[in-house]
Amino acid sequence: ATNPDNIQASYVSPLKYRDYDEDQIIMEMDYVGQRTQELYLRLKKKASGDKWKTGIGLILFWPALLALEGGDGPEAVEYARLKGEYEALRQSAVRRKVSFERLPPSPEEVLENLKKRDKKR
Repeated sequence: ATNPDNIQASYVSPLKYRDYDEDQIIMEMDYVGQRTQELYLRLKKKASGDKWKTGIGLILFWPALLALEGGDGPEAVEYARLKGEYEALRQSAVRRKVSFERLPPSPEEVLENLKKRDKKR
């Protein structure tokens, strides 16, 4: 499985949100951010597990490589789409001149805070 840090955002047109008002943009950004964070953590765990299986398979027992899931699956596709959704929402917020103080933190900001918290442990 691909490390989620290496998954690129899919393109999502900001026109999708052209009729959203300020509150709807903020609510949608919050939902997309939370869902992106959930998927990031799942994909990170999956990528880490595959990395360990590969290492063990290469060193000890090559048939263990058959246990690898092979591919990223639907979660990675959804993760890429959500990253694109967030960017489209951000562009819509800029177009609507939504105050940045009202916007929820981006998925990247939330994940960066999680990484910092984990390093402190």
